[in-house]
Amino acid sequence: MNLEEGEPVGLVTGLQAGAFLGLYLGFSLAVISVLTDPSQLQRLAGLMCTPPLIGAIALGPFLARRRKPVDIGKRPLEYARETLEPLNEGQGRWRVLSHVKSDGMSIRIDMHDLTNLEGVVNAALPLADLCSVKFVVGGGVQSSRQPELRQNVLGLVEDRVTLTRRRRTAKSIEISPVPTVKFVDQQRKINRALLILLPIFSFFAWLEMR
Repeated sequence: MNLEEGEPVGLVTGLQAGAFLGLYLGFSLAVISVLTDPSQLQRLAGLMCTPPLIGAIALGPFLARRRKPVDIGKRPLEYARETLEPLNEGQGRWRVLSHVKSDGMSIRIDMHDLTNLEGVVNAALPLADLCSVKFVVGGGVQSSRQPELRQNVLGLVEDRVTLTRRRRTAKSIEISPVPTVKFVDQQRKINRALLILLPIFSFFAWLEMR
């Protein structure tokens, strides 16, 4: 089983997520209610309680079908070191024990002291189907220990990974799994919908309450 075949989050979690979105809307409407007429306590209570219930019923079944990631069967760091161990370059050079680590959320591969850049990139990219992989390459400036390293690794990654899966930071190049990219896209759509719909609901609510 891979990350894309994870089990659905379940109806309980879906209902909770729907209720939370409803609570977010209800709180916004309750603020408008207080600003327009603070004496309407019954209306205020209704606005705080009704939207979460509606959100859970209307959105819960859909959110319950979202899938969660599953364990890859081995600790990611151990699996990464086993995969990259044949590429060890000896003591004092690049080795998996000193250059492949984990920050708890992703695999960090330090590309410094490495001569076989292409071999390590090719071997490490399949790991990005299981968890995030960060290639530590430095800032790419002249004061860096290996100023050309960043551009060399970036060129290898760009030829093999789509733009939506890779992200550049100050000192690393991160590759995310496809499910993570899909999750981020879904989250952006939800945030965009909230940003569009919440002002609309708030405006009509203000017209009704004033």
